[in-house]
Amino acid sequence: MEGAPKQKKYFAHETAVIDEGASIGEGTRIWHFSHVMGGARIGRDCNFGQNVVVHSTAVVGNGVKVQNNVSIYDAVVLEDDVFCGPSMVFTNVINPRSHTPRKDEYMTTLVRKGATIGANATVLCGNTIGEHAFVGAASLVTRDVPDHALVFGVPARFQAWMCKCGVRLKTATGETGSEQVSCGACGRKYSKEGNRVALVGEPSS
Repeated sequence: MEGAPKQKKYFAHETAVIDEGASIGEGTRIWHFSHVMGGARIGRDCNFGQNVVVHSTAVVGNGVKVQNNVSIYDAVVLEDDVFCGPSMVFTNVINPRSHTPRKDEYMTTLVRKGATIGANATVLCGNTIGEHAFVGAASLVTRDVPDHALVFGVPARFQAWMCKCGVRLKTATGETGSEQVSCGACGRKYSKEGNRVALVGEPSS
């Protein structure tokens, strides 16, 4: 019917606050007491748990899952299929003071496609977490994390390499040397050289 209001293509719980000007993709679900600020950009098929805040210049890709009590601040960019565990923390200023505004000093934090950040981890601003990397629970990320790297600790340090499916690549534990490895769980093949692991073959169907 002409003049009828457009149906929302996403779901927001009645307690959630969605400010005018926010862009939210089809199939996304936003749960209790969450707040999406005007200007925020959120992709398709995302899921935001209870008490999540998405700030006005934050960018969230498709298929992202954000668990309870996470704030996605200005200058944070999450690519497709990122997972943010419960109560993990982003920052956007390296030296905050309540009496000194530093909104013009925000440092971009980029979380690349398919990466996982565990519960209660903290990511200091200005760093990049690589594709399909895995940050362990309660870790403190103070520097860039390579693609497929498993890091944990305070500060977070390299521990192993991870498959796209989320299983540790047991035969690729070192940071030096060159070899080709396969995932024992899904069969994906990777080349490993130095501190870099790259997918070279999907499992045969």
